[in-house]
Amino acid sequence: MKIAIVTETFLPSTDGIVTRLTNAIDYFIREGHEVLVIAPDLGVYDYKGAKVVGIKPITFPFYRYRKWGFPSRKVYHELKKFQPDVVHAVNPVLLATSAVKAAQQLDIPLISSYHTHLPKYLDYYKIYKWAKPLLWWYIKRNHKNADLNLVTSNAIREELDAEGIERLDVIPRGVDTVGRHPDYRDEEMRNRLTGGKPSNKLLVFIGRIAVEKEIPKLLPLLEKRPDISLAIVGDGPARADIEKRFKGTNTIFTGFLHGEDLSKAFASGDAFIFPSVSETLGLVILESMASGLPLIAAKSGPTNEQVEHGVNGMLFENENLESMLEAVSVLEDEEKLEEMRQNARNSAMGYAWDETSKRLIDFYMEARDRHSVGSKNM
Repeated sequence: MKIAIVTETFLPSTDGIVTRLTNAIDYFIREGHEVLVIAPDLGVYDYKGAKVVGIKPITFPFYRYRKWGFPSRKVYHELKKFQPDVVHAVNPVLLATSAVKAAQQLDIPLISSYHTHLPKYLDYYKIYKWAKPLLWWYIKRNHKNADLNLVTSNAIREELDAEGIERLDVIPRGVDTVGRHPDYRDEEMRNRLTGGKPSNKLLVFIGRIAVEKEIPKLLPLLEKRPDISLAIVGDGPARADIEKRFKGTNTIFTGFLHGEDLSKAFASGDAFIFPSVSETLGLVILESMASGLPLIAAKSGPTNEQVEHGVNGMLFENENLESMLEAVSVLEDEEKLEEMRQNARNSAMGYAWDETSKRLIDFYMEARDRHSVGSKNM
């Protein structure tokens, strides 16, 4: 099968979408499929045999953290040259909208997938909140002609269905249970992440540091519990502001970590803290579970699908300090914590990336079949 993936983000960027795509491409190549990736040009032109075509990116003055690819006629020409069996527009907002249009023009089966819950993000950027209805209109426009629309959780499927987006299905989640493993626990890393206080309880947050991640809601917790250290692993546009706000607390900012260091960071904490309620899934939840870390997480639809309260993690009510403090109190019960560590690891074991990627191929074939039927009925 010839598969074209047009995405708003790819290597060397580090995020959940890139993790999902690289694992899928690994599987596609091993299974003998031919893959073309079109993405913002960040200097990567081949990934394990998959050709990567770069589209010249730009950087917004107000968001210098990352580069963006804009819609480009080059996408049409590359797809026409490649003649794929299916086009996968990943998170079509800017660059990937070109894939939506080109697939229609070239009469190629199209899958659009929804990974970033932008309408929810506007709740955290008050100056743009008025634009939410316009954003929903734009999202619906980019998904209305897809043969299949994929989302990452049942909760988001229900939201998009309520907005009138059709032909929806859920991509199974996946995780690397070898690269994320309790055996990566490392005392040197723990000493680093606790700021030299390894006897403290250690909460680990790994992800992009942005307003919608809601990291500041952890500040009252740290003020109440000086015996808890927080490690924030990652970077992003809100880092400088959050570092300033957390000054004087037991918080360490590491910036990005990669490879074995990242695996050690996952495995060296006592629990993974997940304050955001704006995620479409949160792949780091499953990565932390695979690493043997129970979750302490704010309740939301996608999070509730992965975290079973009192079994593999603890859930707290959003914006409720007392509820958060109660959830964190599990750190004092070593026997319960150890049970939750085992349960967290067991929860992750059924989500191998190859099974997820195999299901994605099934979706591609379904889109191809739907498109063929639709073309005959025209």
